[in-house]
Amino acid sequence: MAVVLLVPLARVKVLGVIRSQSRGGRIFQYQSLTGKESWHLASMDMTVLSTRFAAFDQRKGKSYTYRVRSVNKYGISEPSLPSEPISVGQPLGVPTLPHGVLPIRDTNSSVLLQWKEPKITEGIVGYYLYCSEVGSGQWKTINNKPITKTRFTVDGLKTNKEYVFRVKSVGLAGNSIYSEESPAVRVKSAIYVPSRPSAITLLRCTGAEMLIGWRAPANHGGDPVRGYFLDQREKSQSSWREISIKPAKERVYEVTGLQEGRFYQFRVFAANIVGLGDASEPSELFLCERWTMPEPGCPYDLEFREVRRNSLVLLWAGPLYKGQSEVSGYVVEISEGAESEDWTLVTSEPVTETHLKVSGLQAGQTYRLRVSAVNAAGVGMSSVASEPVEAQTKAGTKEIEIGVDNDGFIFLSFEAPDSTDKDVFKWSKNYGKAIDAGRARLENKNNRSVLTFTDASEQDLGLHTVELSGNPDVSSSFTFTAEDLERLTELSWHVRNPLIALKSEGWQVDVSEQGSVRLWLQTEALSSAAVLRLILNDREISSTPTRKINFDKAQGLVEILLDQISREDEGSYTAQLKDGRAKNQFTLVFVDKKFRDTLAKSEANRHNWKRKSGPHFEEFLSWTVTSDCEMIMKCKVTNVSKDTRVKWFKDGVELPQAVYEPPGVSSFTVPQVTRKELGVYRAVVSDSRGEDESVLELIDDGENMTHYYCHYMSNVTRKELGVYRAVVSDSRGEDESVLELIDDGEEVKTLLEGCNTEREGFGELGRAPLTRGLRGEEDKRIDLEERSKPGSSMQKVWIEIFGPTENDKGKYTLEMFDGQETHKRSLDLSGQAFADALLEHQRLKQVEFAEKNRARVTKGLPDVVAIMEDKSLCLTCFAEGDPAPEMFWLKNDREVASTGQYNIKNENKSSTLTINHVTMEDSGNYSIFVRNKHGSQTVLVTVSVYKHGEKPRADAVQM
Repeated sequence: MAVVLLVPLARVKVLGVIRSQSRGGRIFQYQSLTGKESWHLASMDMTVLSTRFAAFDQRKGKSYTYRVRSVNKYGISEPSLPSEPISVGQPLGVPTLPHGVLPIRDTNSSVLLQWKEPKITEGIVGYYLYCSEVGSGQWKTINNKPITKTRFTVDGLKTNKEYVFRVKSVGLAGNSIYSEESPAVRVKSAIYVPSRPSAITLLRCTGAEMLIGWRAPANHGGDPVRGYFLDQREKSQSSWREISIKPAKERVYEVTGLQEGRFYQFRVFAANIVGLGDASEPSELFLCERWTMPEPGCPYDLEFREVRRNSLVLLWAGPLYKGQSEVSGYVVEISEGAESEDWTLVTSEPVTETHLKVSGLQAGQTYRLRVSAVNAAGVGMSSVASEPVEAQTKAGTKEIEIGVDNDGFIFLSFEAPDSTDKDVFKWSKNYGKAIDAGRARLENKNNRSVLTFTDASEQDLGLHTVELSGNPDVSSSFTFTAEDLERLTELSWHVRNPLIALKSEGWQVDVSEQGSVRLWLQTEALSSAAVLRLILNDREISSTPTRKINFDKAQGLVEILLDQISREDEGSYTAQLKDGRAKNQFTLVFVDKKFRDTLAKSEANRHNWKRKSGPHFEEFLSWTVTSDCEMIMKCKVTNVSKDTRVKWFKDGVELPQAVYEPPGVSSFTVPQVTRKELGVYRAVVSDSRGEDESVLELIDDGENMTHYYCHYMSNVTRKELGVYRAVVSDSRGEDESVLELIDDGEEVKTLLEGCNTEREGFGELGRAPLTRGLRGEEDKRIDLEERSKPGSSMQKVWIEIFGPTENDKGKYTLEMFDGQETHKRSLDLSGQAFADALLEHQRLKQVEFAEKNRARVTKGLPDVVAIMEDKSLCLTCFAEGDPAPEMFWLKNDREVASTGQYNIKNENKSSTLTINHVTMEDSGNYSIFVRNKHGSQTVLVTVSVYKHGEKPRADAVQM
């Protein structure tokens, strides 16, 4: 047998007796208490380095005490004080677990934990405690040192959260296993008896019975009041008599068996699950006599709801004695402060309901209120003043929210963070009327209550209120309006019939460089379960060798790839998409001009791509005129090889004079342009990979000749001055024209400027009038560079004056020389002639400005659109003008208002008309009318609504 010794400094403590076969020498001394007083060394061979030691060879049944000496290099110390006596017996085992762990509510952040110790407590030195928040699955240690008692207050818990607990026994030989988990407890203040009722009021008296009422306790003690007990006594009595054995459920009680003419006094007790609270203060002495006054009695049972920092709602019950006529309303008065008797009216007119929202309060201020009933005889008795209430929003207060759930139902939701499982959410209309169970269903989960309307309609409009049954201070209200119903009904339809949103601007058409055509659109990302149907002209299509269809669901991308577009691909393409409940369809009207343009571009790109696979023209045929009056036609080719050849043709006849200079430039020179050079020139480049051609057409339209002539004249120098004669002849005869270039310097410059900048053509050579001079008064040269511009044709010569002013008045003379004589024509541009011309100029400028800035539709609407009933139609029109135009929508020439089914949204330069849930009645002629101060425009569109299963109009764009 062995004994384990623990040596804490100078005191020896025996931990227990163990069985061991090991031996070892230590400087421990022990003394047997049954023999004479002598000490023996427990460690014979060596000193002990730790503060623990197993003493062996101890005899069973004998008692021993132990002491210890310290050893260092200088020697051995004096012995310690001896330990307590210990007998060698059975070894200690692991302790048993505690049981009966019970948590008890204490405060909003603590729980009182109790447990029962094991039947065998030998060797137990304390307990370890553990807690876990319900649902977390994680346990936390509560204490670091063993607790010796069997109850402990656990602090630092979360308010209104549920916890479970367990306990371990801590023994000398180890710890026990965990106890069983305790019942779950919600962290909240403990339950106590209710506080006192108050404000006992006489509500009616018949001479033998009295009807009394009272105010509920300010604090129900953490559990709802289960009933009330009443006592009474007469004025002359000192002792109280119990009125009834059974508790009253309501705060109104009729006391019977009274004697008329006597005074009575009452008191009330409130009871909850814990027990009976203290009695209220005794009421006033009430005289028992029959009431006959014409005015009504006093209202009672004043309560507060929805107390906020600037408002509150007051509820009350109407008087039980109505007087000699029915109650027609109520007067509500308010007083600032807890004890002030300075009362003011809340409303100027009596209130017809038994509730009132009082607004305009000052945050933090204390108020009291009272109510009086009104009938034909006047204002009756005032109620007992309410308890003082502070205008302040309680932390964590929530308001009722309205919305649409995932199934498309309209709901009202309210959250109360401090609610418990025992609390019941009470919903009502106008603070009293119960919600029709056939029109709404109620679901409470955790701290949230949801009132869901089965089929929301106008019957459900009005004021909806909610409160906690166990804590009426937690309350809120919401007014469900017609606007809410309209907005949420539309949202409900979209939730039940969700539309797949489009990211691209409808269908897009792309033509690649190779000539292939891509029709595509992109929506929001879709799930793997999404389904696509593609319809071309009422026929579903799929991928073929010439038409490939791609559907990337993750990207929401729909593609139709056409390698080579043909007439068979013309038509209306509709993509019908469905992803769960969400769906939508998008139509591309790929016909007429849009199709023809795409087809032409595809063929051009295909041809261009094909020609670029071999030698081709980088620069097509063009012509220039040299300083020597030669006309050079040239082109440039690329992607050539050593086998590439370039040939020129004129009217189908090869021109061997053409020059090709590798790697790419080819040219043909015309020394002098005459009529015989007119024709069609064609250059062809080719090799084994293919060929390409370029065509240049020179025709006798005057323009080409003008370029040649003007370039020649631009090189005129003084030595070229003189008389020039041009002769044109053929088999039919000849004609001539004479031009005199005189040495006045300015004349030549004027002619050249007019020719170079304006390219004045002269048609058939020799037939054009030749401008010699344009002169103003006093023979002043007209400035042809800045504010005027000459021009001519075969029959006319003119000059344009830009921005005319008063300085442009005067006599204008035109001089023309035909080779033999000079001709003059004059115009007096002054007086009325100038005024008329200037007025016409201003009018034309105004017309031009107005036309430029008037309101006009830039991107209009299709002629006819088709839409299936029950869907929503969006029509968007773009307009521009300065100032920005006003935009109006009309149906059958009557303006459409943005209300109800119609929604109009005007943005910068655009207007959108949305028709929600279209019906057959929405068919008709619609138009967009745009206007500003410079003008207006109207664009028409016909809306055709068709039913489910019917086909839309063939000429309509399907929406």
